[in-house]
Amino acid sequence: MTSPPAAPQAGGQRPPRARSGPPEGRTTGRHELSRHARFAEISPAVGVLDEQALHRALADDPTAFELLAAMTAATDENLRAAAIRLCAAIVLERARAGRVSARGISRLRPVRGAPDGDLDIDASIEGVSAARAEARPVALDDLTTVQWARAPTAFAVVVDRSGSMNGARLAAAATVAAACALRAPAEHAILSFAGSVDVIRPLVSDIVPAVVAERLLRLHGHGVTRLADALRAAQEQLARARAPRRVVILLSDCRSTEDDGTVETARALPELIILAPAGDHEQAAHLAGQAGARWAAIDHPLEAAAVLDRLLETRPASA
Repeated sequence: MTSPPAAPQAGGQRPPRARSGPPEGRTTGRHELSRHARFAEISPAVGVLDEQALHRALADDPTAFELLAAMTAATDENLRAAAIRLCAAIVLERARAGRVSARGISRLRPVRGAPDGDLDIDASIEGVSAARAEARPVALDDLTTVQWARAPTAFAVVVDRSGSMNGARLAAAATVAAACALRAPAEHAILSFAGSVDVIRPLVSDIVPAVVAERLLRLHGHGVTRLADALRAAQEQLARARAPRRVVILLSDCRSTEDDGTVETARALPELIILAPAGDHEQAAHLAGQAGARWAAIDHPLEAAAVLDRLLETRPASA
């Protein structure tokens, strides 16, 4: 259980505490969060997030994840930090479990002694036990990781952080970013945009998926939407890719506030997939129709990776 900070020590100073960083946009107070039926169970006091209660709630009611996503924008700093950490862990787990296309995306395989990939704890137990029995440090050859057999696709994930974004939408973005990191570990870029474009992870980087997920979850919607600038930045990232297939994945309602040539820019992309929030996807569908892109609405944040896989499988024959 994540608890509030300890009482002041001698001298009147509190011990250091983890900070989630100040949100750039609107935060959500406990009164608003308490509208969810299980909030009091999951957060029984200020600064507290009961992880066991959360997992019980998720087992009983998948919509409890939307409460966790909302808590990533909590005014309570300790609660916000704990929610970001747990939300990132959950989206990474879901991304790993996502269905994988046999046509455009490689399959997972176990690899012993590789310096990258995700550690397969069960498969590594024998090697770790052998190292301990021999009283030596655990070496790479003792460990088994899980990774994609090949990565013929490069991704640029573009996340809208304008005023219309909220915790659930950012959780969907984090799920997609994690899915792309696992499907194309060598070449995937993550960008966010509103009035300006920020590169959270460049195309080639050693920034790990967990860090990317937490950075996305710390974003909070604010500002205008300059969509064309974001798509141009994604295209610039993909221009450096070695993979033959290059896909821009846009997570946005596509309500651009600037007349900035969005349609023309979208048409120039090698391949564009748009993931829009359910109930707010009219502009996304319109842009997809004009630009020749594929799109889908996301009903639940944790469904985002599976929806992305389906769209990647329906790659146009000419692409």
